[in-house]
Amino acid sequence: MISLLWILLLPLFMPGLISRVKAIMVGRKGQSLLQPYYHFLKLLRKDEVISSSASFITRLAPSIALSATLCAALFVPVGRSSSLLSFQGDFILVLYLLALAKGIMVLAAMDSGSSFEGMGASREISFTAFLEPAFMLIMAGLIFTSGFTSLNSLLDSYIINNHEVWSLVVGAFTIFALFIMLLVESARVPFDDPNTHLELTMIHEVMILDYSGFSLGLIHYTAALKMLIYASLIAQIMIPQNAQWHMGWYLLCVLGLGLVTGIVESMMARFRMNRNLELVLVPLSISVLAIAALIARSLGGW
Repeated sequence: MISLLWILLLPLFMPGLISRVKAIMVGRKGQSLLQPYYHFLKLLRKDEVISSSASFITRLAPSIALSATLCAALFVPVGRSSSLLSFQGDFILVLYLLALAKGIMVLAAMDSGSSFEGMGASREISFTAFLEPAFMLIMAGLIFTSGFTSLNSLLDSYIINNHEVWSLVVGAFTIFALFIMLLVESARVPFDDPNTHLELTMIHEVMILDYSGFSLGLIHYTAALKMLIYASLIAQIMIPQNAQWHMGWYLLCVLGLGLVTGIVESMMARFRMNRNLELVLVPLSISVLAIAALIARSLGGW
C-alpha cells in the first residue's frame, strides 16, 4: 500500500522541483513545489472541448496511456527495494506497456487530422525507434551480470563496485544512458521544451494541442509518471546494496535527479531539430559500449 501511494503521489513532485530549480537559477523565486498538484486538480474539474472530427481514439487515448504507464510503474521499485508486481522477464512487458502508452497518443495525434500534431507524432516515433533498442541493451547489460530474471531482481542484484574500474565504467554508462532517456521521454530540454507554444519546434506538446480539461490533466500526470519510472530505475542502480534507510536513499537520488535536470535545463538551450536525432543515438551508443565493457571484463580485461 505504501509503494502504491508513492507511485500515485510522487510523480507530480518532480516537475515542480525542476521548475523551482530553473527559477532559482535565473534569480526568481519560482512557483511552489506543489503547483503541479494544484494544476492537475484544476484540470480535472474543467470541461473538455473535443473536435467534431475526432473519433473514439481521441477520447480514450489519455485513459489508455495512463493505465499502461501505471501498470508499468507497478513492476518498477518505487520508493522501496521491491516492486509491487514481478515475474521472470517482466522488463519486456514494461517496455511494451510504455510503447503502448506512446503508440496510443501518437494515434490520437493523427486522429485529430491536424498537420501540426501529425508532425509531432512523426518526431516522437523517430525518437522511439532509437530509445527502445537502447532500453533493451541496458537490460541486456543487467542480465549479463545477474542472469535472466525479473526487473526487480536485476536492479536489486546490480552493484557498482567503487574499487573496480569496469564496474564504475559500466555503471556510469548505464546511468548516463538512462538519464538521457529520461530527458527524451519526458520531453525536457534540450530535446523538447514543455513550456513552449511554437508548433514548429514542439514534439510532445504539439501532439496534445487539441486536449483540454480532464483529458489534459491525465496526459500531464502520465508524462510525470513516466519521468518517475526512469528516475526510479536510475535511483535503484545508484543505491548501495543492503543500504539502510532505503527510502531515504531513494528520495535523495530522485531529488538529485530533479536538481540535475533543472540545472541542465537552465544552462542549455533547446537544440535544433536536426540535431535531436543525433543526440537520441547517444543512449544507444552508450549502451553498446556498456555491453562491450562487460564482455571485455568477462574475457579477462583490465
